[in-house]
Amino acid sequence: MIILNEKEIQELYEMEQALVDLESMLHHKAADKIVNPPRTVIEFPEEDGSVLYMPSTDLDEEMMTMKAVTIFPNNPSRGKSTTQGIVLLSDAKNGDHVAMFNASYLTRLRTGAMSGLATDRLALKDAKTLTMIGTGGMAFEQALGVLAVRDIKEILLINPTKEKAHNFKEKLRQFGIDLSISIEILDDVSEAVSASQIVCCSTRSHEPVFNGKDLLPGTHVNGVGSYLPHMREVDLTFLQRASKIVVDDLEGATEEAGELIHAEQQTDWSFDTIHGDLMELVVNKIAHRENNEEITFFKSVGAAYYDLAVANGVYKIAQKTNAGTKIEI
Repeated sequence: MIILNEKEIQELYEMEQALVDLESMLHHKAADKIVNPPRTVIEFPEEDGSVLYMPSTDLDEEMMTMKAVTIFPNNPSRGKSTTQGIVLLSDAKNGDHVAMFNASYLTRLRTGAMSGLATDRLALKDAKTLTMIGTGGMAFEQALGVLAVRDIKEILLINPTKEKAHNFKEKLRQFGIDLSISIEILDDVSEAVSASQIVCCSTRSHEPVFNGKDLLPGTHVNGVGSYLPHMREVDLTFLQRASKIVVDDLEGATEEAGELIHAEQQTDWSFDTIHGDLMELVVNKIAHRENNEEITFFKSVGAAYYDLAVANGVYKIAQKTNAGTKIEI
């Protein structure tokens, strides 16, 4: 078995590779080669925390994964990460457990790549301004996913804790994004979203984080922070304005996308309104952006087959480069 920690994975595997591997996996899914049982979620209300167990198999690649992720938002006060996880990768031909990876970075990376794939097909081709609402753990790879598919010239940051926003800005600079890209920290979310063509929401909010009236025609929004029924990042006004709503996984969205569940319960909005899922978008089963006025929304709650795609991608590179620690089990 190969074991890789987060730093080792980051040195091996980046956004461009994740985009390729996710797209390939979605083609496998379109060919009915993905087996993805429902995930198990256990909540810990006293900590506002949760643990998620997610299995998946790719019959084409003949590989399978089990990911376990814990999300405890009070952890930073303890000097620990909010999100912690591991992925166990196994050979579907003989059952061998071949690798174990730290899952925190891979989860952030695959989620950013998912938004990247959706943004590439739904956002304006000449989009220049990106607003990031939330600069916590999931946000950085969201920015990288958008930067990989659009020539962004300005990034606007919104976060209730200004120190986190400044740290996020510095992290982007240290990562080496183009120095010509302006990065500003704003207090007014309305000012930010009304100046943007792409908005990424990466919060655990229980209430909408912007007013849907403030969006310009042609705006694309990625929502990845809310993943439980009681969470919401976007409001009813936005959902009613959105002409195309694409989800990462329809089954998961109907059970966990809080803003969509709320809309169906409180209004005449229905899940039947959804344009399709990311697989259908990537393999061209459904239309991409069709004009410059459409407001579009990509909603992600996560699904295990996306984790399988990046875990298998890392494993292939680790085998070629002899990376990681080898152990006998």
